[in-house]
Amino acid sequence: MHPDAALAVERVARVGTPDDGMPAHFRRVVSFHPRGGRLNPVQRRAWDTHADQWFVEPTTDFDDRRLFGRAAPLVVEIGSGMGEATAAMAASRPEINLLAVEVYKPGVAQTFHHVARAGVDNVRVMRADGIDVLENVLRPGSLAELWLFFPDPWPKTRHLKRRLVTPAFAKLAASRLRKRGVLRMATDWQPYAEQMLAACGNEPKLKNRYTGWAPRPDFRTRTRFERRGLLAGHEIFDLEFYRV
Repeated sequence: MHPDAALAVERVARVGTPDDGMPAHFRRVVSFHPRGGRLNPVQRRAWDTHADQWFVEPTTDFDDRRLFGRAAPLVVEIGSGMGEATAAMAASRPEINLLAVEVYKPGVAQTFHHVARAGVDNVRVMRADGIDVLENVLRPGSLAELWLFFPDPWPKTRHLKRRLVTPAFAKLAASRLRKRGVLRMATDWQPYAEQMLAACGNEPKLKNRYTGWAPRPDFRTRTRFERRGLLAGHEIFDLEFYRV
């Protein structure tokens, strides 16, 4: 998310395919900008080498045990961007199966590159809209954790409706988490952090593990968006809710 994971104003929401085409499903306001899909040479090599093994088609019969070849807690990251942090977090959490969801094809390919360099095999990547995945791919109660790190803050007032975290998102996220499953979020934009806190704090099936902001999880690698925010003097806000 942020520019790398972001798509649109109002456009046709889509479920990804492994090529540049993305078939249309229904219209709604989404939280990302349209971006090109051209791959640089590193990304093309990574795609050609690893897509067969690590790329995941969105499907209504999603089976994480079959996909990862093992039974392990399923964690979904929405908006994994270029994947450097994703690969590092997967390396630090070898006990999980991590499904990274990203709409931007170069981001998917770059994630393959970072995952290969990290030498981990507990990551799969799906090119799709995160809300589509939560609604149409993942079963209720199937997630051990859901991550949303540094989504596009949409700071302008006229764009606030495009923010991903709303009461509807909190309700949907809670429905996909198993009991005691964890929703982790982070942002460097205080007004959005306050919106996240309110939206999730008012969802009856979610409970804040802390009074207000959470400490930064040890495994959460700093993204370039976080580093950029810190350089700009922004405070980082982490949140951790669990399913009751």
